[in-house]
Amino acid sequence: MSEGYQLGTHQFSSRLIIGSGKYASFEQNRVCAEASGAEMITIALRRVDFDAPKGERLLDFLSPERFTILPNTAGCYTAEDAVTTARLGRELLDTDLVKLEVIGDERTLFPDVPATLEAARVLLDEGFTVLPYITDDPVACQRLAAMGCPAVMPLAAPIGSGLGVRNPANLRIILETVEVPVIVDAGVGTASDAALAMELGATAILMNTAIAQAKDPVAMAKAMKLGVEAGRLAYEAGRMPRRLYASASSPLDGIASF
Repeated sequence: MSEGYQLGTHQFSSRLIIGSGKYASFEQNRVCAEASGAEMITIALRRVDFDAPKGERLLDFLSPERFTILPNTAGCYTAEDAVTTARLGRELLDTDLVKLEVIGDERTLFPDVPATLEAARVLLDEGFTVLPYITDDPVACQRLAAMGCPAVMPLAAPIGSGLGVRNPANLRIILETVEVPVIVDAGVGTASDAALAMELGATAILMNTAIAQAKDPVAMAKAMKLGVEAGRLAYEAGRMPRRLYASASSPLDGIASF
């Protein structure tokens, strides 16, 4: 299996990225992160209490010495707010990484594409490694890649829906038309969803609710790890062609006649 992938100057082996919301506790989040094999964890800057007492902060459990922390701009509804939040993340966490989210609709949490493009342009000019959450729109992904984003993060389905990959055709087009890593973000519900996304050729998958809200989050974290690994290996192996009719598994030459 391939050795890994690169985002800006950052190198990763694990193709599973997890979030840090909706867990029963920070400790559960940590255990799930360990079980998943993830190297990178995203945190919503607007929802983290950086002033909490020592030992009670999220980053006391998810140490930046153990995991690469990916700050995100979740909860931002304008390009200006997203840029300000990203700058705060760089100052607090001393990282150039940012998962850019500019939400356009409060009900579906679909991204605002024009605002995402606007914010990405500003942040790229300021030296950020911008990983934009975006719709599964091939044109938007192409524009973000052309601007200099080192990856694009199209959704599989609405955030937290668990519906799995709703539009594999669009994902295939994105994978064929952008030359940067494609990280499927949002909507994965179970390990088979993760495997499907990886079989299509995704570079990695980011998920949160699918693990945090499972009946057994730790077991699901392990399942997702295996699903991602199996899907990637299947993609690299290359699946057999689909056929309309049966094809004998054994060669017909040399079959005895009666």
